[in-house]
Amino acid sequence: MTWRLGLVAGEPSGDLIAARVLAGVQQADPEVRAEGIGGPQLTQQGLTLLHPMQALTVFGYLDALKQVPTLVRTYLDVKRRWLKQPPNVFLGIDAPDFNLRLEHQLKQAGIPTVHLVSPSIWAWRYERIHHIRESVSHMLVMFPFEEALYQKEKIPVTFVGHPLADAIAQEPDRAAARQRLGLDAEARVLAMLPGSRASEIKWIAPRFLQTVQRLQKRDPQLHVLVPMVNAARLTEFNDILQRYPVDNLHVLTAKPSQVFANAVPPNASAHQQNASMAPVGTVFARPVAWDALEACDVALVASGTATLETALFKRPMVISYAVSPWVRRIMAWKSGQQRPYVPWVGLPNVLLNDSVVPELIQEDATPEKLADAVYEKFIDERKAREIETRFHTLHHSLRCDTAHRAAQVLLELAHQGRTAVKGSGSAGLATP
Repeated sequence: MTWRLGLVAGEPSGDLIAARVLAGVQQADPEVRAEGIGGPQLTQQGLTLLHPMQALTVFGYLDALKQVPTLVRTYLDVKRRWLKQPPNVFLGIDAPDFNLRLEHQLKQAGIPTVHLVSPSIWAWRYERIHHIRESVSHMLVMFPFEEALYQKEKIPVTFVGHPLADAIAQEPDRAAARQRLGLDAEARVLAMLPGSRASEIKWIAPRFLQTVQRLQKRDPQLHVLVPMVNAARLTEFNDILQRYPVDNLHVLTAKPSQVFANAVPPNASAHQQNASMAPVGTVFARPVAWDALEACDVALVASGTATLETALFKRPMVISYAVSPWVRRIMAWKSGQQRPYVPWVGLPNVLLNDSVVPELIQEDATPEKLADAVYEKFIDERKAREIETRFHTLHHSLRCDTAHRAAQVLLELAHQGRTAVKGSGSAGLATP
């Protein structure tokens, strides 16, 4: 019997995660029909697109002010659609400002709501837990410590691991990645990831490029890989590059042919077979950043999901971030705090509960300090081996077939919804 899944993902990382979860649902029940908001990964996986995810990627302080009409129209349209024709279950991936509002409305109407990727209430604004309780029927968390937090608050929760830990090989192949990119196997290579948002390119890319300029004074042969998620970010980055030119720069952009199959090796162990996050043979677009991270020796990364990807590729890194003074004041006002509850902003440090890699944020993120921190990562081979060992442990802890675990929760709630409809004879759905 065909059933409907409503789905919203509003960032490139969310699109990537959601596509793999949808693949797991389709493997468990091919009768699912998914519709909603997403990007190229979800579209390729069969999502009926109601709006492109670009409508939500601006859902932040300054960009939101500029794009309020688009955001409001998008929100009202999907809410109207799903209240009129309820999906059997709704899945929101990240984008908490948008999704939690929508989930609250849908849950009030009796539609089971599932949210994947917990807001970082362990770092900022813990009081959001009350809004989550009102909005979410079941929370899917990616990090082990988050499960206990929601259990304490008596919110239904399942730890599902992180789909990126399933998708990224435990043993990355630097030589193969360099061969694909045409790089010398012995070259010194830096991956530079300034972010995927326009505001991040504006505030972070200039200081990253100035950092590279200083590094290349120490090593003129240093190669730099810069992945760009789309044409808009590339245009913005190229404008900044004109002001801060560097040598041996390789900008990587996604190509339609850049795909990889979720194939399991013939000699894989039972654990490897079970850890496959989607049906064997499922083809996904390979994020362009992965080539940069697999090929590099060290990465300079803007705080966010990219720091976790870097850790999963077992690469030493320096984490940095910067926002405009106005945005910083708004963040402090909205959260009521100047710093997160935890002493770190980078996911690898948070998850390992230790200062494994350096973080240089705001005023500390000067080109001079960044260059010193990055160069130290290049020359300290002993520390690099220690970091690799810590990241192997982290990878193992997050690798637990996210797609399968998430699919089981979605299927159970969808079945409850279908049972409620059949039993009531109405078009509504019972709250689980």
